[in-house]
Amino acid sequence: MLKQVSTQPDHYAPFLLSQGIQFGNLLFISGQAGAADDAKIVDGGFLAQGEQAFQNLRRALEAGGSSLKDAIKVTIFVTDMGHFDDVVALRRKFFSAPYPADTIAEIKALYDPAAMIEIEAIAAVRHSEGQ
Repeated sequence: MLKQVSTQPDHYAPFLLSQGIQFGNLLFISGQAGAADDAKIVDGGFLAQGEQAFQNLRRALEAGGSSLKDAIKVTIFVTDMGHFDDVVALRRKFFSAPYPADTIAEIKALYDPAAMIEIEAIAAVRHSEGQ
């Protein structure tokens, strides 16, 4: 059975997609960019956006009964692979061993021209909301 996961505010609903879907003990989180609660990309460059994206990922995972430490696989999209070392630094800050499997891909653009990073994840669910 599928269970929708969302946080408030939910900026995903108007676009007819789920922020996350739980299926059994797996949680699939849609791409999290460096957007603040007002849905605008944060100022401050790549690292500021990356910090916000990882915080948004953490919040979505926790809303689904998981956490960053339960991440199994992440895909990180960047608009400039020149930020690869910054991505590694962000992974070091937000993840711990055993690190999740990872794909980092440079793409031409994200949903907002100001966005430079987006992270999606698959994670294990250790507990359900209310437990």
